[in-house]
Amino acid sequence: MSLSPNIEILNDHQYLIDETRLHRAASIVLEQHDQDAALTIVITNDDEVRSLNRQFRGIDTPTDVLSFPSEELPEEIEPLEDESPYIGDLVIAYPYALSQAQREHHLPQDSFDLLVVHGTLHLLGYDHDTPEHKAQMWAAQERALIALAIPVSIVPALEGDLHDESGT
Repeated sequence: MSLSPNIEILNDHQYLIDETRLHRAASIVLEQHDQDAALTIVITNDDEVRSLNRQFRGIDTPTDVLSFPSEELPEEIEPLEDESPYIGDLVIAYPYALSQAQREHHLPQDSFDLLVVHGTLHLLGYDHDTPEHKAQMWAAQERALIALAIPVSIVPALEGDLHDESGT
């Protein structure tokens, strides 16, 4: 389902999820960073995410979300004038993320929105590989969660489970 020319949501398994909220979560992050960018959010199963995690990160387990930044176009190729730059893909393992939300006693949709916010920040170049980078990313994440009316208290409990390092 595509709600905007800039954000496409693929939910081939027809999982019960509020795609409008996912779209809004990504849009808020892009707006807060003055980015006119395009991305794809894929909602899939644990096996598909496990396979991607094994292929791109060498980790043979499913995880909640993976971020795959797009490669930049070679200089000789110009993007179309009316086209937003494509920043990449987010891949969410619905069963894994749902189980994680239930275990942490969070509203599932709030958790899915957090994963989209977190993953979109990765696509924009944020990381949490050092304390300084983590502080910057968590501040940006908190701003987005507040704009989405999602309690920021949901982050510390999931902090150790946010495994969406770049897939490349």
